[in-house]
Amino acid sequence: MKQPGSMPGLEELGRVRLSENFFMRDFLYSEISNFFGIPNIPHYPEVAVQAGTQLCEQLLEPLRSAFGHVAIRSAYRSAEVNAYGNKHGHNCASNEANFADHIWDYRDANGCLGATACVVLPWFSDRYQDEGDWQRLAWWIHDHLPYNSLCFFPKLWAVNVNWREHPERRIDSYAAPKGVLTKPGMANHGGLHSEFYEGLPAAPKGISGECQ
Repeated sequence: MKQPGSMPGLEELGRVRLSENFFMRDFLYSEISNFFGIPNIPHYPEVAVQAGTQLCEQLLEPLRSAFGHVAIRSAYRSAEVNAYGNKHGHNCASNEANFADHIWDYRDANGCLGATACVVLPWFSDRYQDEGDWQRLAWWIHDHLPYNSLCFFPKLWAVNVNWREHPERRIDSYAAPKGVLTKPGMANHGGLHSEFYEGLPAAPKGISGECQ
């Protein structure tokens, strides 16, 4: 699959089905791209599709099965879009830091494939709005899904969900209490944490137990 060089080519890329309920087009919207006129198109579409497929199948589909609608706030960024956002203060890390993260079509420094989507789960954000409630969802994901990293934000408990080969399994937050919730080596990293997410939906069929 080559980088789209025409409208029909871009349409074909957008129509690639990454999983049962997600298509590539769902992840290509970017305010930076739209406002500043910078194309948000992968250099290496086949790599972006491969990474995006894993993100959707391993993480977003299970979240959708458990919580309903998954609203995508930010996802794929081309290297050009991300570099512009980083240079001009639009909350984008450097390109190198975003390889295998928001830049799906480049592997990280360790050669690992990866992809990130920032999502909101309306079912969850409508019901849990007190300080620290984001931790309920964090521990649910930690116990059930093979994520690489999660980073939570205050508004609607939006969360950057990252899938990556050889996952680290680290959770950070810009929402209070800010900082690292868990990472390898911390005493709270292993075991189950069901006491923190009582009342949340059960794991989808076929997903259960400690996801370590």
